[in-house]
Amino acid sequence: MTDRHDLAAMLHPLVQSLIAAERPVLAAHGISMWAYAVLTALEDNAVRTQAALAEAIGADKTRIISTLDRLQDARLITRDPDPRDRRARVLTITAQGSEVCRSARADIQANEDRLLARLPASERESFLRAVRTLSQLTREEVVSGTEA
Repeated sequence: MTDRHDLAAMLHPLVQSLIAAERPVLAAHGISMWAYAVLTALEDNAVRTQAALAEAIGADKTRIISTLDRLQDARLITRDPDPRDRRARVLTITAQGSEVCRSARADIQANEDRLLARLPASERESFLRAVRTLSQLTREEVVSGTEA
């Protein structure tokens, strides 16, 4: 028997608090949490279609349509017919969308830096490296324990 709590039990309250801290920051930038997820996915990856985006951010592809509509209306993304499949839409982040994403991320990370400062300097990079490594696991690797 171990003397530590399960990872989910330890991380869940922290993640919920981080999300609560992000909400007013995102609102100040005029975007929702789902909009930020969309913008960061488009900024960080070559996600092309709405279906691929939904999978990448863990959202139902029909559920994010209203978010995409708002982002397009705000000129933060474009949605154009895919020349290879006219039924699909190719998503592209605009320069304005990239600026909003980068600015929101900087403000979010400023708060995270304040929290990380509670760790001894020698542990901060190790903690971030460990979180980065674990966050890159696929859902299958976490759930089934198999490597992709």
